Amino acid sequence: MSEFIDHLRDVFRQFGPIEARRMFGGYGVYHDGLMFGLIVDETLYLKADEGNAQYFRAMDLPQFEYLRRGKPTRLSYYRAPDDLMDDPSEAALWARRSFEAALRGRRG
Repeated sequence: MSEFIDHLRDVFRQFGPIEARRMFGGYGVYHDGLMFGLIVDETLYLKADEGNAQYFRAMDLPQFEYLRRGKPTRLSYYRAPDDLMDDPSEAALWARRSFEAALRGRRG
């Protein structure tokens, strides 16, 4: 997993420094102490809310889902577009949108 996280640090270099912290069998992805991403099974998910979810939906990207007490539970994270892994400018754009969603969530 550390190789994937190291790669993400490089991918998000135009956005700024990120940190990954273990949680629930995956990792939270943080910037300035605020979680804006989630890594599960070497798949990156980014925070979404009413302000940015349309970008994920427009690309038909799946929402993160797990089983809780046998029932599917969705979190406000969507799979990141594959393209951003090869394009730091695109990665910075998506990261900013998700970081802003995390900021809005903290205020709300």
